[in-house]
Amino acid sequence: MKTIDILEEKISAAMSVVTNQKDCAPIVTPATDPKFGDYQANGVMALAKKLKLNPRKLAERVVAKLDVSDICEPPEIAGPGFINLRLKTDYLASQLLEINADTTDNLAIDKIDTPKTIVVDFSSPNIAKQMHVGHLRSTIIGDCICRLLEFAGHKVIRQNHIGDWGTQFGMLCAYFDQEYLRPEIEKRPGQKSFILTEDELRISDTEAFYREAKKRFDTDANFAETSRNYVVKLQTHNKHVIAVWNFIVNESLSHCQELYDYLGVNLTDKDVFGESKYNDKLSEVVKDLKKAGIAVESDGAICVFPPGFENKEGQDLPFIIQKSDGAYLYATTDLAALRYRVSELKADSIVYVTDARQKLHFEMLFAVGRMAGWAPENIELAHVMFGSVLGENG
Repeated sequence: MKTIDILEEKISAAMSVVTNQKDCAPIVTPATDPKFGDYQANGVMALAKKLKLNPRKLAERVVAKLDVSDICEPPEIAGPGFINLRLKTDYLASQLLEINADTTDNLAIDKIDTPKTIVVDFSSPNIAKQMHVGHLRSTIIGDCICRLLEFAGHKVIRQNHIGDWGTQFGMLCAYFDQEYLRPEIEKRPGQKSFILTEDELRISDTEAFYREAKKRFDTDANFAETSRNYVVKLQTHNKHVIAVWNFIVNESLSHCQELYDYLGVNLTDKDVFGESKYNDKLSEVVKDLKKAGIAVESDGAICVFPPGFENKEGQDLPFIIQKSDGAYLYATTDLAALRYRVSELKADSIVYVTDARQKLHFEMLFAVGRMAGWAPENIELAHVMFGSVLGENG
């Protein structure tokens, strides 16, 4: 039995003896200040009010009948009737020894009575780019949160929300075709098959791969045009370009997995659920928000204006979900992900682990999710933030 449960049971019994009342509520909580002890019982005051008694005198009578000598130093009465309790050193030592002797790996800690389904969104690296220190911190902090929640007995669903979609992948796929694929002799006019040599089967340095592709895009107009054509092919699910895209994504993830394994982080390919997974949901997000009267057109873009968000001039801040050219944004993807996690994963709580620079984004995301009814008030939404490191790598 937990210490707080033992104290509640003993104090409730003493209150019942003194007042001849059944099921007295002792209201034991951790002390707000160490100078008051370890725990504080506040229930006497409510009981005194009910019975029209002096709360301090009632507290004195309760303490006189209270036997907690095996756990606490002599209880002290403070203010109008608070009972302060300080645990004995010997008792604390015995509890630590009990934890040390526990062979179940539970550290003598009981599992939570009402476990929840909790989605934790963390790590989330960008494909074909090297993980930087920001991703590292999200990875470690997120993994720690998952382990603690699982230890407490919750069902934890890890979500590695990788950046695996966007216009830059047209550039990467085009560069891959030019540098990594070698045409064999034409088997018949107008048709070529492509092969990869054994040495080229791995992209050994994904950061260099991205850097060289970007360099060619910026300096070669023909390649830039080819890249834009590849974006169209990617969006229309051209079989070959999708295969190249899959290869690049898997190559990049394999490098990430090596780091996860080295650090002992509990993330696998089964936890990957990237931006691309929500592609077919984005138009539906915009359509439903417009239909509900939540999203409106502003300067050609489709925006939501959640209450309470203003700029320095006092103007309402927009949460843009579709640009004037029809393109979707991270905000749209994050709304689709939020909706999916609540409706499909049945999340009771969603935790996002990112740097503090995204604070406003998540505050607005949560507000829009509430407005749309996709994250009702009983669903807990939390943004766990960490600071920034001022350096080239993060």
